This record gives sequence, C-alpha cells and structure tokens, in this order.
Amino acid sequence: MALNSPKPDDIRRKRRFELLMLAAIFFFTLLAMRLWYLQIISGERYQILSQKNRTRYIPIAAPRGPIYDRSGLLLVDNRPSFTVSVLRQEVTDKEQLLKDLGTYLHSDWQELAADWDKRRYYPRYRPIPLKSDIDRDTLEQLAEHSVDLPGMLIEVQPIRAYPYREVAAHLFGHIGAITEKELNSREFVGYRAGEFIGKSGLEKHLEAYLKGQAGEKLLEVDVKGKELRQLQVQEPLPGKSVYLTLDRDLQLATEQAFDEQAGAAVVLDVNNGDILAMVSRPAFDPALFARGISAEEWQALVENPDHPLQAKAISGQYPPGSTYKMVTALAALRAGVVTPDELIDCEGRTTVGNRDFRCWKKTGHGPTNLKKALRESCDVWFYEISLRLGIDRMSAMARELGLGRDFNLPLDNERSGLIPDKEWKRRRFNASWYKGETVIAAIGQGYVLATPLQLAVMTATIANGGTLYQPQLIKRIADYTGRPLQETQPVVLHQADISAKNLKSVKNGMVEVINHVAGTGQSSKLAEITVAGKTGTAQVVKLKEDPEDGEKPSPDEIAYRLRDHALFVAYAPAENPQIAIAVIVEHGQHGGSAAGPIAREIFEHYFNIQPASPEQPEE
Repeated sequence: MALNSPKPDDIRRKRRFELLMLAAIFFFTLLAMRLWYLQIISGERYQILSQKNRTRYIPIAAPRGPIYDRSGLLLVDNRPSFTVSVLRQEVTDKEQLLKDLGTYLHSDWQELAADWDKRRYYPRYRPIPLKSDIDRDTLEQLAEHSVDLPGMLIEVQPIRAYPYREVAAHLFGHIGAITEKELNSREFVGYRAGEFIGKSGLEKHLEAYLKGQAGEKLLEVDVKGKELRQLQVQEPLPGKSVYLTLDRDLQLATEQAFDEQAGAAVVLDVNNGDILAMVSRPAFDPALFARGISAEEWQALVENPDHPLQAKAISGQYPPGSTYKMVTALAALRAGVVTPDELIDCEGRTTVGNRDFRCWKKTGHGPTNLKKALRESCDVWFYEISLRLGIDRMSAMARELGLGRDFNLPLDNERSGLIPDKEWKRRRFNASWYKGETVIAAIGQGYVLATPLQLAVMTATIANGGTLYQPQLIKRIADYTGRPLQETQPVVLHQADISAKNLKSVKNGMVEVINHVAGTGQSSKLAEITVAGKTGTAQVVKLKEDPEDGEKPSPDEIAYRLRDHALFVAYAPAENPQIAIAVIVEHGQHGGSAAGPIAREIFEHYFNIQPASPEQPEE
C-alpha cells in the first residue's frame, strides 16, 4: 500500500458526510420552498383564515314588508324576538351543549338535536336556530350562563306579527322556514338557509315585494367565540309596503258577525271591483306559523271538521240555491220566453216526465209573476221558464255575470265553480242532457257550483247595471321610503248583454225580497236605506220524506253535518248601489234567518247605522 493512500475507513466516513450534507441541503431546500409557499403563494389565504379565527360574520334578518288596509291602517307587521342559535365551529361537545340548553329552554335535548340535524345543510358559518321567540326570563338565564355554553348565540330577529290574530288569516296566509328543496330551486336564487318565506296567501304570492334585503355584522370574538366588539354593520333593508283594498273595520265587523258559525262572506265595491272584506270561518292564527307551529297545533288544524285552513271565500264551492234565480230570470227575459208580468200558476210542483219537482212551499204560491217569484222564491215559476229556456242559454247568462270562472287573485286554490251545459256533460260523462237537470239547475242545484266570491261578483254586476269588474285585492305597493311602485286601476272584464228594462225588473224583485211583508229576506231590512237581495238554501244531501205524510224531517232531527247551507246575496242602497255582499253559513239551513242577519250587520257597519234595539218582551 502506498504511504499517502487514504484508508478505507476515511473514504467511508467522507462518503457518509457527503450524503449527510446532501440530505441536509435537500431538507433545508424543502423547508425553504415550504416557507416560500406559505408566506408568498398562500400568505393572503392564511391571513384571511387568521382573521376569520378572531372574527365572525353574523347575518341580520331583514324585516318583511308591512301590510296595510286601504286607508293605511296597519294589518300585518313585525316585532323583535330573541332566537337561541349555535355556531357549530365553536362547539366541541354537541351532546353536552344541547343537554345544557335543554335545561334552560325546557326542551328535550334530543328534540334540539333533531332540529340541529334538520339544518345540516346550513353553511358552516351560518348559525343554527334551535329555539325562537324565547321569553325574557329565559334570555336572562342564558346570558348569565353563556360562559358555560360555548357556541351559543342569542340573535335578535324580526318575527311576523298579526295584531288581529285570525282576522283575514286566509288572505295573509303564513310564512315558514325555507326548505332545502326550495333553496335549490330557481325561484329562490339568492336566498339563504334559515330565511323565512311566504308559504301561502299574500305572504307567498307577494314574496318578491315583502322580502327585505338581509344585512350583516362583523364581530370580533375571543378564543371561546364570545363577542368582544362589533367591527362593522351592514343594516338590512325592509321589504316593500303593501296596501290592500280591504277596509280594516269592515273586515273586523264581518268576522264578528259570524260569531262561532262556519262559512264565508265577501263584500265588494260595485263600482270598481275592490274587495272591501273577505272572510272565511273558522280561521287560524298565522302567528303560529311565524314562530314555528308544533305538531299538536298542526294536527288540531288539519283534523278540524270545519276546515279552518280552507279559504272558503274563494275555494269553497257550494250550490248557489235560490241566489241563482236572478241568472235564470235574466236569461229568460233576454231570450223572450217570459215577460215580467206573465203569471204562472204554482200548485206546489212541476211534473217532468214521470218525476215531480216540488216547490219549497208545499201548498204552492198560486198565480205568480217574476216579482212575486223572486220575492217569495217560488221554485215552480223558475222550473217552468227553465223548460222554455234550456240549459245553454241559462249557463251563458251565468258566465256573463261572473260565475264559472276564477279571477286570478294572488291567493291559493281559487276555484272556478261549475256552470254546466250540454257540451260539458257530453265531455264529462259522455251522456245527453235531460230536462230534469235543467229544472234543478234553474234554482241553483244539481251540477251548479259557485264560490262566495263569484256570488258577490254576480250581485255587484247586477247592481251596477251589467259591468263585470275584476275583483281587486291589492291597492298599491310602495318602497320603505313611501315611493309608490305599483298602483291598481279598475279593470272591466266584460259588459253583460242585459237590457236596462230587464235589469230593472229583476232588481225590483230583489228589493221586494227584503222590503215586502212576504219577502224571504226581511231579516236584512233597514229603515235607513233600501237593501235589495236574495235568499238561498243549498242542499247538502237529499233527505228522505216520510212515506205517510210526505214531510221531511224537522231541522232539529237532522244531524248538523247534513243540514242545508244558508246563502244570502244583497246590495245597497238599491237606488244608487255602493256595495254588494255574498254570505254563506254552512249548515245554517235558511238564508233569511242565518245568512241574512250577517249581511244586515255588514250594511249597518258600512253605512254607520246604529243597530235597532231589540223589542222589550211583554210583561
């Protein structure tokens, strides 16, 4: 071996050192690249994350737009409420937090957990509401123990307020939390999880106007997520103001006139179609939905046999009964098949083929002309002229007066009723029309169906001389500064082809219904103004007659749900009509005694007439 040759151990140590140097250089190169990536490439991102770690963006719900009556009187508004929510990113022990919250909220923690899970689709930064509209005592307890409730947040939110509770509930409808399906639909682009939206009625159909623009506040928080200070606030913008055609006081008076009875009523301005009052009874309290309706409350509403969730004024379809007789009379006069003075002898029945069609008055009305037929509601007179007239001409007149159609109101489930004719029956049943069907249609029975709104429109059209106006519910819409955005003008849908002479003949009969000693609607007579109207009874089921005497069961013997509906239509003053009314009392039996007094109260309120004092009983 040469003297200066390196030893094998030195060579190995040198190679090992070189490898270690290379590894160190590689490691520090990676470290430098990582530092460069974090500080240069991702520096801005991590700065934002760091900022978010000490700040929170909390959305501020916008108050929905208020709803007013035609005079600017408030009908629907908002009120502040306290909502208990949680920020999920602050929660380390979900179960323990919910158990602690359940103690203060008097709620089962598992129910709170279920509410949490229902809102799992909320963005992580979005607070999850667990309990709305808590009382002040609960608020104080939660605030006092907030240190022990990490992630809990108490938000002040506007909640829909309905100061008159059930009044006009079917018009206003109700609101509810937006669902995941709705969030994913095109209709609700821009909405955020947790927002409340209109679910029915005006709240739904005017959502675009009533919805405000949410705000936001930026908070600085400590390591436990507790608020230290408010850094900035973007205030929410309230929704638009909606002014209805309703008269608040008239609406209240109409609701009160029903007392505990089920049914519906509509009051129209005959000269422009404005809806002054629209009532469906029984009703519900929309505030139940605004705060979150319980399963028990919902069950009670859907199982109520009087259907409080149904807007009967526009979706209840009833046989119009004798209130339809004006249609039959006007059609017959126009066709020339009868004159106002022609006498038809009513002996209590009309025979068609092998079937008898009876008058409501078993002994008959004797010789009867148009005025008497309307005044005393003689069925036989209308049976006889309907056989001359035929169903098609009768139905054509009904449609000209506004029956058999809907009016596209901004409400849910408006129905069009049914005005049958030969072609309808052929399409529906593939069968011919029979004379017996014409006879019963002439008095508003059989296939004929109408809503209270349609009956009010029919009455208004007769009252004003034949002009069919579009019923209006929205008067105007304004922004939160009061600047008008939309104003509604009267819309004429149709001018009925009715001569002034024929209208006068029918209207004279309607005056006598109320004001003649033999009229069926005397319960609505007023000394101060002349009311014109027509009573009606809508058969619910056909009752069997006693085989021995031919008599039907007395009212007291008939189960409530099987009793006839009571109807009444009217307008006033007869000389210069201003308003028209349609009233139906479900299972009220007789229009004059059940529905008529409700109409009388409405007229008394509208014309500021003091109710007559009841007569003192004799000693």
